[in-house]
Amino acid sequence: MSGDNTMYGNIDNAFTAKSINDSSSEYNYAGALSFARRRYTKDLSEAELAVTGIPFDTATTNRPGTRFGPRGVRAASTEVAWQRNWPWEFDAFDCLKTIDYGDCFFDHGYPQNVPIEIQAHAKKILDSDTAMLSIGGDHFLTLPLLRAHAEKHGPVSLLHFDAHTDTWEDEEGRIDHGTMFYHAVKEGLVIPEESVQVGIRTTNDKPMGFNILDAKIVQPYVCNFDLG
Repeated sequence: MSGDNTMYGNIDNAFTAKSINDSSSEYNYAGALSFARRRYTKDLSEAELAVTGIPFDTATTNRPGTRFGPRGVRAASTEVAWQRNWPWEFDAFDCLKTIDYGDCFFDHGYPQNVPIEIQAHAKKILDSDTAMLSIGGDHFLTLPLLRAHAEKHGPVSLLHFDAHTDTWEDEEGRIDHGTMFYHAVKEGLVIPEESVQVGIRTTNDKPMGFNILDAKIVQPYVCNFDLG
């Protein structure tokens, strides 16, 4: 007897979705991976939000491996793609036309060109008036992404959750995952007095004007969070 697929009515929804808002369920462990089973496409004409991976991790000074982040997030997202997320009474994807735009391509053999290639990737999406959700990747990639957003929208406010401020002074042009926000302020990409860094637990004598909610401030709220 063949299986009844009325509950799981599709397979490989990343490619077979009937519309950009199609949320047909499919098994968590099967099917072509895309972010939350969204349509995988380079067509931005209908999209309001493009999810894209930036698999770059060679700016890190300690543990590489976040180049696998986009793939890992896509795999994990299948667990929450089968129905609307509690406690919402609506499916966000019914309201927001979201696509998986795939990953940014760059040639790892020319690391000096990577920031330019990431910025160009983001610019193509933003120039279509589509918002973007980027999945990294190490922290450095935030800098070329900020450059693209500031070019489109002007200086932006930053909400940054991290243990480190990433505002250590550095030479222009150097690729490092701990200095992006130093350069972002210097280049006028962000407005530090209208930005917040949350969870900081390292000492830095040059916070570059950011508002900081350090770990001592936020820890009581995290520990007392009650799901009941």
